[in-house]
Amino acid sequence: MRQNAFFDPARRPGRPVETPPGAWRTLPLDGRFDIAYEDATGVWSNRSLDARELRLGPGRTLLGGIDALRGGYRGFRVDRIRRLTDGTTGERIETGILDRLLGRAEAQRRANAMRIRRQTRARRHAALTGPARSLS
Repeated sequence: MRQNAFFDPARRPGRPVETPPGAWRTLPLDGRFDIAYEDATGVWSNRSLDARELRLGPGRTLLGGIDALRGGYRGFRVDRIRRLTDGTTGERIETGILDRLLGRAEAQRRANAMRIRRQTRARRHAALTGPARSLS
């Protein structure tokens, strides 16, 4: 498993992995968002983003994904996102955007881990009991 802010090799929940100073960490994040974004010159624009990841780096955090307006991958600084609207629920967020995105990334990580565990258990169960049941 690659390292991210929520993975701890010693399996101590709630403790982030120690990373060297200046290193970037990437958290997978799926979702569709409409954002109001203010660029470095102060110009606002509305964007539709099919999110792929949240990148945590020294002094900044980027929300990365496919930008419908530009037709390619873009990274948006989270501190410059003025409004974020969730495409599936319609929820509109204007404060605490980073906290909300981090929470969503963690929830998705847990759901994916649970899905993988269930699939693994089902495969093991099928491998152990499959041939014996078909013979009887």
